[in-house]
Amino acid sequence: MSKAERVRTLESAQDEEDDAQATRWSYWLVIFLRAMAGLSLIKGLYHWAVICGVGAPPHAGFESYPAPYQAATAFFAVIDLVAAVGLWLAAPWGAVIWLTSVISMAAIQMLFPQIYGGNFFVVLFELMLLGAYVWLTIMAAREQPT
Repeated sequence: MSKAERVRTLESAQDEEDDAQATRWSYWLVIFLRAMAGLSLIKGLYHWAVICGVGAPPHAGFESYPAPYQAATAFFAVIDLVAAVGLWLAAPWGAVIWLTSVISMAAIQMLFPQIYGGNFFVVLFELMLLGAYVWLTIMAAREQPT
């Protein structure tokens, strides 16, 4: 093998390493989106279970809850499942729907505590997920060529 061939061999190996490095954050962003898709699917199915009365005592179904609770539960039952599909596909609209869901849940917990009880830990968890998404998106965008 000539010296020129060895240099080309080394360059191609380094190019492959650079390509692997360049897709590292994008890979983790997709993994995060898939994990959030699973979480959104579970949340959406939970809300549908509440609507359908799964586990509810007799004569205490969904219709016995106050109207604001019913509206919020129906909203999250739909939006979480739609977000799950979009996130799994890593589609831009999926992230938008998921962000709407996350921000809506945090707002309902903080501003309307009578609906779901105003759990501060839910707000903190949702904001941590939001921060992780923003951070991963920024890191993935930085590795893309301009």
